[in-house]
Amino acid sequence: MASPRITVIGLGYLGATHAAAMAELGFEVLGLDVVPEKMRKLEQGSAPMFEPGLEELLRSHVAGVEGSSGRLRFTDSWEEIAAFGDIHFLCVNTPQKHGEYGCDMSYVDRAVDSLAPHLERPALVVGKSTVPVGSAERLAARIAALAPAGADAELAWNPEFLREGFAVKDTLHPDRIVIGVGGPRAEALLRDVYATPVAEGTPFLVTDFPTAELVKTSANSFLATKISFINAMAEVCEAAGGDVVKLAEAIGHDDRIGRKFLRAGIGFGGGCLPKDIRAFMARAGELGASEALTFLREVDSINMRRRAQMVELAREALGGALLGKRIAVLGATFKPDSDDVRDSPALNVAGQLHLQGAQVTVYDPKGMHNARAVFPTLGYAPSALDAARGADVVLHLTEWAEFKELDPAALGDVTAARHILDGRNTLDPTLWRKAGWTFRALGRPTL
Repeated sequence: MASPRITVIGLGYLGATHAAAMAELGFEVLGLDVVPEKMRKLEQGSAPMFEPGLEELLRSHVAGVEGSSGRLRFTDSWEEIAAFGDIHFLCVNTPQKHGEYGCDMSYVDRAVDSLAPHLERPALVVGKSTVPVGSAERLAARIAALAPAGADAELAWNPEFLREGFAVKDTLHPDRIVIGVGGPRAEALLRDVYATPVAEGTPFLVTDFPTAELVKTSANSFLATKISFINAMAEVCEAAGGDVVKLAEAIGHDDRIGRKFLRAGIGFGGGCLPKDIRAFMARAGELGASEALTFLREVDSINMRRRAQMVELAREALGGALLGKRIAVLGATFKPDSDDVRDSPALNVAGQLHLQGAQVTVYDPKGMHNARAVFPTLGYAPSALDAARGADVVLHLTEWAEFKELDPAALGDVTAARHILDGRNTLDPTLWRKAGWTFRALGRPTL
């Protein structure tokens, strides 16, 4: 039996990675997106965003790139997509609605409405986007109603669990594969797609639609809760004179708790966690289960409070006034090994300081272009040393390895004052204090 041919609809962070990974697994892949600039980059084998290993994977498989397998092509034609594919992966964006907590499903709905009328033979549409529970059942009915193939045009839900910075690894070697299906044909097709990672030992979990939809939002809600828990403990440590880093180490030795996601700091951000927990709350309310997720409001509140606390620490370090003070901000992305500044705590703090009158200069190894697009009025420097030149205080806000390896003495030679605030609790306070710096971190004692 011939391998199924695969299409990927939506070629952003999720879709571009998934398309390249499917080609790596040996499938013929056709990708579609509605943004011409993004398509042009992909056709040249260039990634539309920074993600370690993605560009190399694209160049290995994009048709027309010298030395590639040629298994990955791109189009803007829905007719071509429908004629080509046996399995269609939906990887479009599901952002937060403007002015609301709920999820904006318009991109998913438009993709389904554009694809389904062209499905004239048996096909499987596979949703990977993070959607409110109940969406799959509605979309399955919509596809069956619009497709000439009728009930032979099926839907499955296959949530993604990608971590930015590790997306290629997480796609090729996932820690689990979850599929929500309505019948055996869909399950068999997806077992074929994921045969390689399953053979390597990746668990393959088959569920109904609602459970598959809930897995991603439940996982993100748990991670967000764990991050906000340790940040709440940081607030208590600051009040009591404790050390949240030592506290996290101590409780992390308990196997029931574990050490991951127990680093206190300025909180989580990015394009997934914040909007996903808010959409989860909104959907629970629609289902009449709002009381079950009221705790997520406090999780969100703690997270946002950490940004304000960082601004106040900077004000305190500067003697109570921000106006006219020079501040260096190390980091703009929401996490390292990414150029993503969506809902970035680091950039949010930099923006707040700027709006309150400080002269803020930012440096980030990969996120400068995207940061400028969001906050063009901030200052930007080509290196950490240039950002710190003349600064009254330095803020460490994204935990890039480059910042951990900085020479405190060399940095101190260019600043106006040796004050550093560690918003990620990853710098060595002993090293910085030995070089004459006043070192302050969230949830840690001040010497």
